Amino acid sequence: MSELLAPVDPTAGTDRITWRFGAGAVRLLAGADAPVRLVSVQPGDDAAEWPTDLVHTVPLVELGLGTEGRKGASPHAQHRRYLPSSRLRHVSHEATSSGGVDVLTVEQQDPETGVVVTTRLEHRPGASAFRATTHLRNGGGAAVAVRYVSSFTLAGFADQDIIDAPKRLQLHHARNAWDAEFRWHRTTLEDAGVVDIGRIGEGNDSSLGHFAVRGYGSWSSGDHLPAGAITDRVTGRAWTWQLEHNGPWQWEALDRQGRLYVGMSGPTAEDHEWEVVLEPGAEFTSVPVAVAVSTDGLDGALAEITRYRRQIRRPHGDNAACPVIFNDYMNCLMGDPTTERLLPLVEAAAAAGAEYFVIDAGWYSDEPGWWDSVGEWLPAKSRFPNGLAEVTDAITAAGMIPGLWLEPEVVGVRSPLLDRLPTEALFCRDGVPIVENGRHQLDFRHPAVVRHLDETVDRLVAEFGVGYFKLDYNINIGAGTDVDGARPGAGLLGHNRAYSAWIDSVLDRHPDLVLENCSSGGMRVDYAQLARHSIQSTSDQTDPERYVSIAAAAPASVTPEQSAVWAYPQPDWTTDVNDLTLVNALLGRVHLSGRIDLLDEAGRAAVRAAMDTYKALRHRIPHALPVWPLGLPGWYDAWCAAGLVDDEGMLLQVWRRGGSGSSADTAALPIPAFAGRDVDVEVLYPVGGNGSATWSRADGALQVQLPDAPSARLLRLVPRA
Repeated sequence: MSELLAPVDPTAGTDRITWRFGAGAVRLLAGADAPVRLVSVQPGDDAAEWPTDLVHTVPLVELGLGTEGRKGASPHAQHRRYLPSSRLRHVSHEATSSGGVDVLTVEQQDPETGVVVTTRLEHRPGASAFRATTHLRNGGGAAVAVRYVSSFTLAGFADQDIIDAPKRLQLHHARNAWDAEFRWHRTTLEDAGVVDIGRIGEGNDSSLGHFAVRGYGSWSSGDHLPAGAITDRVTGRAWTWQLEHNGPWQWEALDRQGRLYVGMSGPTAEDHEWEVVLEPGAEFTSVPVAVAVSTDGLDGALAEITRYRRQIRRPHGDNAACPVIFNDYMNCLMGDPTTERLLPLVEAAAAAGAEYFVIDAGWYSDEPGWWDSVGEWLPAKSRFPNGLAEVTDAITAAGMIPGLWLEPEVVGVRSPLLDRLPTEALFCRDGVPIVENGRHQLDFRHPAVVRHLDETVDRLVAEFGVGYFKLDYNINIGAGTDVDGARPGAGLLGHNRAYSAWIDSVLDRHPDLVLENCSSGGMRVDYAQLARHSIQSTSDQTDPERYVSIAAAAPASVTPEQSAVWAYPQPDWTTDVNDLTLVNALLGRVHLSGRIDLLDEAGRAAVRAAMDTYKALRHRIPHALPVWPLGLPGWYDAWCAAGLVDDEGMLLQVWRRGGSGSSADTAALPIPAFAGRDVDVEVLYPVGGNGSATWSRADGALQVQLPDAPSARLLRLVPRA
């Protein structure tokens, strides 16, 4: 809700605006002679209480137009102090509620250009989180070029100046790379370069440095996840955010007037070759940003944003049922399927308990080097002499649903499809199609592209009973396309949004179809994609021990019921390693693979036992919230732990990957929520292995002893009444 209180200064006519969202509140100042200012976004029961010091406020919106620069001292690479931002003036604000969504809109206008700027905050009850966007409308008489527009800004984290904040505030960001996804890092403000230089005046109010995190090109998470967090070690308050875009984005942390400031946006002119020209009456909406808050530390904030992610996701039965998926790729056929190779795997997958069977890459090519010839998506006769239907029929007869791999956004430079597409259907620079690693990028704004992919999907569903598509994307096309004279970044943004619209249209036609989001594993992990796709490939990592930290950390960025983790047992691996690769997947979505057709009887029985265990607990996954008793895992940590908490208790994965010395085989896992209570501990998988798990009521901790490394256990903890 919104409430107007007494003016801060009656002569200035400044209003205080408080808007509650769950257990948090946004506080704004709106006056006639200045831009609307953000005071803070605060969690907790006292979140609506106003501070006595209102000096350290920040503009709600930053807006860069045309050739206009900054006001005051240049802030170097910081995205703030744009001159048009300083001209914005409050027009109106309104709090409404409709269809289960609480909305705050704040309208401002630049009197010089006529540009109308509307901030929209949306909150769905059930999570202490909101989504923010900035909408622009050119209400003037001349065209304007938009070079920067913020999605949202965070400030007001601590009551003290930043000189005290290094002892309190910590910044969290997540590196993400091929085969090394979801690597969260915690840093002090000083190590991030955010320091107090003793200046608080408007002209020189910052060190001009910043801690910049950016997404580049068409892989939204190719180097960093589009997310971050701030935690206060003294109060337990925490803030986390995500940028919901399947293309480029940026967020920055910096010092402003001795306080921490975080700004967030989609693509920018300086960082991503983006610019959009708005003719009179034209409109543009920024990339959405979500913010969640908690008084229970980082785990609490991540729990709130998990609730939010579930709220904004397109409803799909896949996320409720969590079926077991077998995919023939990872540590298995590796993109070289044939009828002869697939049929034994179909039999083995069905016996293991799989409910979907996905034929991965290669099914469309008569040659092994198919990379630069993709695009038509027709079954290869040499791979399937009696037709692909022989395999898909066998999958159906075995009680599973067939799936296929597609890479819909690309066409190979040797593909016959190119003869049927106009040049402007491809990403171009100066009229010449861009080539990236033997592929062209299709532009989903072009009707010929949409028509071809619609026909492809509908044909494969009708002809082969496909109920699952793994939609992969294995190139990063860079800044974008300049077709129709657009700046490359604007062309990419247009394609990104058109591709999302195409996904929506596919699911509108085929509502039961399962669509997996994959980009060389986790190179496009974002909630533009995941608000639509029901499942996310977390990695291409082939080493099960290295996969541990990926699997453990994934629920910080993807809901557990969307986090697909490979489990790929091998006949030549030890029992402990095969058990570990299975445990990796048991609290997310199972992507079973590996040469399970070549396992001995004991190996097959172990896989079946793991799948039976998963099916007995999977009803809890879509509602449970993630926790990390040892903190978010480091890439080389010897011990890792990740759990899901619900009303029944906790499901907990524990891994030991190494360590030496007399105490290396034991770890204490603090679980404060269960402190002072008796807790029953049960090993769910693998049953009968070495080691132990013992609960200490007094310490509020679980003592786990695993004598062998590597090894892993799935545990169930049930507090007694």
